[in-house]
Amino acid sequence: MARTGLRTKSRAVPSGAEKEAVAGESARAQFTSHAGRAAVRLDAGGGGGGYLIPRRWAWMAPLLLAGAVLTALLTGTVPDVSSAICIAAGAFLCLPATFLATREGGRLGGWQRHAAVAAGVLPPMALFGFGIARWAHFHPGFGWDASVNLFVMIALAAAVLLHNRLAAIVAAAFGLLGGGALGSGSPSGLGVLAAGGTLGLAIAALRARRRGPGRAAATAHERARGQRRAEELLEEYEQTGQGWFWEIDRQGRITYVTPGIATLLGKSAAELEGRPFASLFRLDGDGQQAERTLAFHLETRSSFKDLEMQAAEAPPASEVLSVGGASAGDDDEARWWSVSGRPVFDRFNNFMGFRGSGTDLTERRRSERQVTQLARFDSLTKLANRFQMAEWLEKILTSPCVETRAGAVFLLDLDRFKQVNDTMGHPAGDALLKQVAERLGGTIGDRGRVGRLGGDEFQVILHGAQQREGLAHLARRIIENISQPYSIEGGRVTIGVSVGIALCPDDGTTSEALIRNADLALYAAKGNGRGRHYFYSEDLHADARERQQLEEDLREAIASGALELHYQPQVRTTSERITSLEALLRWKHPVHGYMSPARFVPVAEETGLVAQIGEWALRTACRDLAGWPEEVRVAVNVSPLQFANPALPAIVARAVGGAGINPGRLELEITESVFLGEDKSTESMFAALKGIGVRLALDDFGTGYSSLGYLKKAPFDKIKIDQSFVRGATVPGSRNGAIISSIVSLAEALGMETTAEGVETLDELDLVRVLGCSHVQGYVYERPMTSRTAAAKLSESLVAVAKGPRSARAPRQTMLRKVVLDHGSHVYHGTIRNVSRSGAMIEGLWNVPPGTVFGVHLSEDYLMMATARWSKEDRMGVEFAQPLEVDDTGAMLFRAARQRRERQEQEHLRRAG
Repeated sequence: MARTGLRTKSRAVPSGAEKEAVAGESARAQFTSHAGRAAVRLDAGGGGGGYLIPRRWAWMAPLLLAGAVLTALLTGTVPDVSSAICIAAGAFLCLPATFLATREGGRLGGWQRHAAVAAGVLPPMALFGFGIARWAHFHPGFGWDASVNLFVMIALAAAVLLHNRLAAIVAAAFGLLGGGALGSGSPSGLGVLAAGGTLGLAIAALRARRRGPGRAAATAHERARGQRRAEELLEEYEQTGQGWFWEIDRQGRITYVTPGIATLLGKSAAELEGRPFASLFRLDGDGQQAERTLAFHLETRSSFKDLEMQAAEAPPASEVLSVGGASAGDDDEARWWSVSGRPVFDRFNNFMGFRGSGTDLTERRRSERQVTQLARFDSLTKLANRFQMAEWLEKILTSPCVETRAGAVFLLDLDRFKQVNDTMGHPAGDALLKQVAERLGGTIGDRGRVGRLGGDEFQVILHGAQQREGLAHLARRIIENISQPYSIEGGRVTIGVSVGIALCPDDGTTSEALIRNADLALYAAKGNGRGRHYFYSEDLHADARERQQLEEDLREAIASGALELHYQPQVRTTSERITSLEALLRWKHPVHGYMSPARFVPVAEETGLVAQIGEWALRTACRDLAGWPEEVRVAVNVSPLQFANPALPAIVARAVGGAGINPGRLELEITESVFLGEDKSTESMFAALKGIGVRLALDDFGTGYSSLGYLKKAPFDKIKIDQSFVRGATVPGSRNGAIISSIVSLAEALGMETTAEGVETLDELDLVRVLGCSHVQGYVYERPMTSRTAAAKLSESLVAVAKGPRSARAPRQTMLRKVVLDHGSHVYHGTIRNVSRSGAMIEGLWNVPPGTVFGVHLSEDYLMMATARWSKEDRMGVEFAQPLEVDDTGAMLFRAARQRRERQEQEHLRRAG
């Protein structure tokens, strides 16, 4: 027999099996008792509601009225008033059957049920029978045969509605016939009816007595079957791991727990019995609040539901049992449960303890952590994503202490990453981003937080007051580390990075302002040559507006055809005849005049306009070439973005075909950057272009980022030596001449021509001739000229005449040294291309008026005043206020004399001491 309460007093400690059996009965009692009661109700109801009176007995009311109406129609008679009242009253008394059935089935027993039958069945049938008999007696046209037929029909209907209720059926028949006998006034009929009714009631009572034990046995059997079914469901619920059950006594000690939970905790059910219920859970960390809530409910004896608690002990590594579908073999994974319970009282309302259930939340919490990981971290690099970085920055800016609302924001954008993505594919780009994230995280370390905003954009947030010198040093380290070569898919890839820096509170006190200003600084860093860092300053807003205006003007220039192509001759050194001309893009701005491509081409690349400009340049150059002498070629630059376009061969073929020229007269100049990704697409592109018949030239050789390995397969016809090797090659001690000689030897061995770019003096011309360059391009022969001027010159003669200075300048050192120039309140960034003791040529400032005075920061601690003497496009020559000093080897010294003396004295003292 199932127990329905908890144990109420202590006894000797039983065996583990006995305790488990008793506890199991106690835990299952609640469920099984409900199931048992449900089974009894189903049996007792019999489908009709009451034991002797069914709810459907109310249907007899319309049947009685229908029978009377049918009789009136068949006999052609109408009952008198008294007969009609009796018939209607009988039908009306059938209507309370639902109430009587409910009352008799739920609360009445024994003789009370039979009294209910006497009140609910006998009177309505007797009134109906009396009314029908009176109707037949007072109307001779109403024959007794009609009344007998009606009585038989009504008796059959009553037997159907009172299905298997013999006492009620006998009462209905007795009432119907008895009322009829009273209505007809026949004493003998009443006697016979009384004898028959008594016999029927005796038979019904005897049958009910015989069926009583059988019905009780059937009810007990159904109740036992329901209880067994409930126990099987509970066992299946526990064994399948869908949940577990627990029970505690009034002191909070465990009296039952699902054996699977005990096994999961590395103990047996017997070992857990008698222990405090709270010992199943970990009380530190996130579980403290839930544990305090559990203690409150146990103390106040109140129900609780879905308390999330951490298991007190992790499962052993070798355990594979799971409850709720979660694996138990992970030592590092904390197990969590959702626990519900309610207090239990006996029939005297004495508190007996608690019963409840639990489910495993481990998998759900693991899924929630994974969702959080996806929501707060970048799935590719595992760095913090934009959302988390913004959240962390906002936390810094809203710190309660004003002193802690300080920090710095770095925005980083990778240079040349798009080329890697386009040429090598997205998987290679993803691999590169992972390596960049690792290097960036290693560089920053514990100083701050690193995140990826998306694409090739990264962010670094440093908390606390920062010095600009330290930030500049960190930015240089980032640029240096990121710019080191990468190994991607067996190839060597080199990229760069530009950094924009904004400080809080100097550059903003809100996250929006800091991010916007750091982005402006990044924009300035990319616009000033990339691969550098830039601090935010107020004038960057004007620069951003100027750059935006430049983009709009460039779009307008493309639409209106305002771009131009100028041509600079390439001359064969042996014959001094023009063999080809290089097409150079020029733009005459309506306000600023002619602008250098170095200023607007980066804007075109960033905005995606370079493809449109490149296609226009190809068509225009081929059209101009059609009017030149047949032996002259034209060279057109192809950007890496154009080269990565699979449609480039078709574009070239259309340009050649549209102009009607020989494909061999078109030479495409390609830089080394296209080899950042040496894959089959690069080889296929070369093969497609050579299939058209055009020539290929390698531009800016020696300044790119790839090895010489690509020369083994790339079908180049010419190598162009960058002007950085030509300038200064005539200076005594320069190694540039040796480099030029090596390039020429390499080209000759590979069957390629060579063109030396940027030759400006006769000395440089003589040198490259001696070193064996096959072609020369530079101001020494001709400056770039318009298409009309070029056509006129070619029509006159192909002979080129060298003219220019021999070498009138003081000995200069060629270099690429970044400097900062001050003029009034403005700061400019430039690059020293070459320098002598008396002056230097600086690149980066446009159209500087002669006589402008600058303060040139040659080093961090050396400021030299200088005056601009000449300016051409983005280059100018400056004269120093005093000559620079040189060391014993003739190299320029970029430190002040006093600082050099102090350093020499310190070195002398160190050696002496």
